[in-house]
Amino acid sequence: MADTFAEFITTLKEKLNIVDVVAGYIGLEKRGTSYWACCPFHHEKTPSFAVSEPDQFYHCFGCGESGDIIKFVKEMENIDFMDAVKLLAERAKLTVPQSGYDNQRTVEQKRKRDTLLKILNDTAHFYLDNLNSGKADEHIEYILKRQIPSGIVRTFGLGASLNFTDLPAYLLRKGYNKQDMLDSGVINSIDGKLVDSQGGRLIFPIINAMGEVIAFGGRALKKVDFGKYKNTKDTIVFNKSKNLYNINLLKKLKTSQTIREVIMVEGYMDTISLYQAGFKNVVASMGTSLTQDQARLIKRYTDNVLISYDGDAAGQKANLRGLEILKNEGLNVKVVPLVDNLDPDDVIKQLGAEGYRGCLNRAMPLIDFKIHALESQYDLTKSEEKRRFVAEAIKVIKTADSATEQEDLLKALRDVSGITYESLKRDLNSVPAEKRAEPQNVAERKDTATVSERASRYVVAAYLFGARFAAEVPINDIVFENDVHSIIANYIRSKQIMEERVQPAELFEFFEENSPEYGELCHILDYSDGNRFNGEVAEKYFFDCIKRLKTDEIDRQIARLKTLIEKEQDSAARLRLAQSMQQLIQTKRKIKSGDKQ
Repeated sequence: MADTFAEFITTLKEKLNIVDVVAGYIGLEKRGTSYWACCPFHHEKTPSFAVSEPDQFYHCFGCGESGDIIKFVKEMENIDFMDAVKLLAERAKLTVPQSGYDNQRTVEQKRKRDTLLKILNDTAHFYLDNLNSGKADEHIEYILKRQIPSGIVRTFGLGASLNFTDLPAYLLRKGYNKQDMLDSGVINSIDGKLVDSQGGRLIFPIINAMGEVIAFGGRALKKVDFGKYKNTKDTIVFNKSKNLYNINLLKKLKTSQTIREVIMVEGYMDTISLYQAGFKNVVASMGTSLTQDQARLIKRYTDNVLISYDGDAAGQKANLRGLEILKNEGLNVKVVPLVDNLDPDDVIKQLGAEGYRGCLNRAMPLIDFKIHALESQYDLTKSEEKRRFVAEAIKVIKTADSATEQEDLLKALRDVSGITYESLKRDLNSVPAEKRAEPQNVAERKDTATVSERASRYVVAAYLFGARFAAEVPINDIVFENDVHSIIANYIRSKQIMEERVQPAELFEFFEENSPEYGELCHILDYSDGNRFNGEVAEKYFFDCIKRLKTDEIDRQIARLKTLIEKEQDSAARLRLAQSMQQLIQTKRKIKSGDKQ
């Protein structure tokens, strides 16, 4: 059965072109035999992400991310291996075989995930039925009060939890076991009793980009001692920091039009209110501080983001944090200033869609918003507070990227404060420039390889990518001590025996993702552009590396003989071992003194 699945994966990869799939997520530019783009996995201004059409794999020469067509979809969609296979199979119009594809542990993980998704889906239908049962008067009253039309209720799949006991009983009747129910997050255990984790609340299903219900948000309808809103807990299918509310509808929107910008809000009601008002390009961070994963999720749909959090002080601080994270991921970000103490939902209710559009039109870059936020903290009619505001604003202006931007900001500060431009300029010049911290999320590749390991890496890469001079030395003549290099060399040997083409993309199946071995493979793929195999210098370096690998192997043999000689009691046997060691020493000298070996 496993062979059947392996054959299916081979067929799937043969039927699809990685270039077509990657181009559906990011823009590609053809250069030579490869297609290039700025890496979707780390922030960069110069493209270093390459997709090889002949070899059907991608590799970033900046951060080292590498993989085949399945791994790319898996990473971009934030899904597991099987879901990526299913998504690609749909595209290729193939049916995924029902057989397992890996070991028992993986099969159990898949069973667990599938079961939790079924529980979540059944729970969503249960909540929806409750809302339409005639028993959810409080929930309906809240929906009417918030002016949510029935069509929007259906679009977002809103539901109702009537109490703490009905859902556990329903799921038990459906045949789910207690542990799976608890692991799904929809059920809690209190004093040994199973209870609905969202008991009594208005329910907002959280749906991922694949259209799967992965969690729920709930809004309390009565006064509670804890938050009005709460999400079900993180599970194997839901991580709040890696998901965005309404990402499913944003993905659907992208299939019908180009998304010029995404509006980022905090919560469910803001999202629904904006969507209802015609702003369908909206997602919510669900009350959490923005994360790098969320920033990368947005980047799949657009490079432009408008952060539209609440107009109060807390919301403004969240704006600043979010902007920094988004900016570090290479997104063009602006902040939408709202009327004080209003949230986007309030603006829509009080000023309508046009009023909110006016707010969007006034969106400002980070540095402008920082000064705007400072201004709201001081009473500029009081001399002392105005001086403090100006002093703080000048510190912000000092961080501007250019003298032109500084001048523009100083003029704006002059207009607000009434202080002359010349005075502000002198104060600005007296402020010491701060050291700019490098973005913490820029990918840094650690490489602790020794000189010998680097030589081994270069040699195996030369064979893998068909360097002209590699054909002069049979790969069978070389011993690779590094396990990864040895596995790749064996793969190349098998292809030579079968007289088949070496396909680097097949190597991704040999190593477990995120393992040191997979990382070493990615280092080898740094040579995939072929540039380091051109010219006399590259050829000389290759043969120098061959010498090192051969002398390293001789050194290991000599070390083993020394150990045997120390342990050997028989003098004749010791002599034979010593003679063998001397022969190895002479061979090593010949190798080091010779040219090509």
